[in-house]
Amino acid sequence: MTSGSWVISSSATLLLMVGCAATTPAASEAPTDAAKAQITILYDAFGKPSAMQKDWGYAALIEYGGKRILFDSGNNPNILAQNAKVKNIDLSRLDFVVMSHRHGDHMGGLAYLLKVNPTVKIYAPKDGFGIYGADLPSSFYRKDPSLPPEQRYYSGAPPDIMRFGSAWPGANIQLVDKTGEIAPNIHLISLVSDKPGTLEMRELSLAINTPEGLVIVVGCSHPGIDKIVEAASTINPHIHMIAGGFHLVVASDPDIDKIVVTLRDTYRVEFVAPGHCSGEPAFAALQKAFGDRYLFAGLGTSLALSTSQK
Repeated sequence: MTSGSWVISSSATLLLMVGCAATTPAASEAPTDAAKAQITILYDAFGKPSAMQKDWGYAALIEYGGKRILFDSGNNPNILAQNAKVKNIDLSRLDFVVMSHRHGDHMGGLAYLLKVNPTVKIYAPKDGFGIYGADLPSSFYRKDPSLPPEQRYYSGAPPDIMRFGSAWPGANIQLVDKTGEIAPNIHLISLVSDKPGTLEMRELSLAINTPEGLVIVVGCSHPGIDKIVEAASTINPHIHMIAGGFHLVVASDPDIDKIVVTLRDTYRVEFVAPGHCSGEPAFAALQKAFGDRYLFAGLGTSLALSTSQK
């Protein structure tokens, strides 16, 4: 379903916004007015023809409550720069950045971002010895006082907290290992994957509490999109929209169907806007299950959110 057809079929659902009527999630130029509330897809491998370049990866600009948030940075810094220019988005004007996880197709654009905005605050997952940096209490390793000082770490007098370097020294990175609110009605969901291939990898998702319900933005959903929604529902059980990568790109049809039913029937998600690693079979299954509540979210699309806050 195209974003234009969604406008016609679901305008009645989204028209009532607190204080004003909602815009529709049709593709449009990203606004410079920070009071507007929307998600603009800056990086993905599918979408309508435009001057933007498709590539495997994900990045989105979220504008809500006067905040401008970059969620992930795509795979390639030059492509991120080009796509931001096409959408007339100035990445030097951000309140903060959220990096969902450590995979290159989500963090590859950081080189460009830090070139134009070197001091921006970046929320990143706190992995053990992670690429974004880490710290551990020195009590994590066993000690043997019988050894001479030259055979002991730090000559036997380690710091209380051992800090480990980032791939981006000097960047303003704040590590996150717990779910919490980082701005009014804006939360980070922190979960750890238990899936083969990404075992123990921490991933952050963004949850925005709007008057219409919770809007969840996900990067790759390695811990499981169902588990992310379950965690987010403790903030607000009314899930208005989920956008981003659902990580069903290699999933079997039965596994996709199970997730679709869980999102639609268990959590009663109102709208889905899958992208990135959701996968083509999942696009089809979600569109069939959600009908007019399936939102096209290809490269360059903007999805409208509420412009007011609780």
